[in-house]
Amino acid sequence: MGDEDKKVPIIAARERGPGPGRYALPNTTGYATHDPTKKKAPAYSFGSRLENTMFKKDCSPGPGYFIDARISRAGRDGTPSYSILGRQKDPNLVQTPAPGAYSPEKVHPQGERHAPAYSMAMRTRYRKRDSTPAPNVYTIPTFLGSRIPTKMNSASFSMTGRSKTGGFSEDLARAPGPGAYQHVRPDATKRKSPAYSMLGRSYMPGDSTMKPGPGAYSPERVMVNKTRGSSFSLGIRHSEYITPLIVEVE
Repeated sequence: MGDEDKKVPIIAARERGPGPGRYALPNTTGYATHDPTKKKAPAYSFGSRLENTMFKKDCSPGPGYFIDARISRAGRDGTPSYSILGRQKDPNLVQTPAPGAYSPEKVHPQGERHAPAYSMAMRTRYRKRDSTPAPNVYTIPTFLGSRIPTKMNSASFSMTGRSKTGGFSEDLARAPGPGAYQHVRPDATKRKSPAYSMLGRSYMPGDSTMKPGPGAYSPERVMVNKTRGSSFSLGIRHSEYITPLIVEVE
């Protein structure tokens, strides 16, 4: 009984309940979701126009109906009306050619005989009956060279390239030529002259790090040598289960 009556202390870190911002209070504006414990003000709404069949069947014009002065009880008056339009073309207008459109010099004199005249027409359509080949379709074999074994041919020769094997220029000994040997440099046997080389420009060693200028300093922000009030900072919340920092002091 003593163990059961022992109270266990409540640790806030173990609680996983919602925070204050998770609770939603009822709304105090409007009518539908208003808080029932609060006093409600009167609410009004804009209704729609009621339906009435009398207004739908009445199609007569109102007092502002305008009657055209050109219309009477007998109809429209007979006064002419004009509009600004372009001139229309006459569809019955005959297009008579001018005197310069005629060419009497091209007309053959009447009563004289005409010389025969021919024209070059286009190629007629190919017919199935016109399957005979033309004379230039046949190819007569050439008599140049020894191509036709049944015909008498003259002697023919061919020109080939120079052969590297078996020719007069074939090097059977495989001996190197004079240009294959490397000549001896004069500096190996004689006095060597001074030789110079061109190097790149060298720089003196120094510190190349970026140094702040005079304008980079802010002496007005220095408060070490001045009197100032206490200042506080807002730190983070630490858990009570974290082991504190223990520094060994000699």
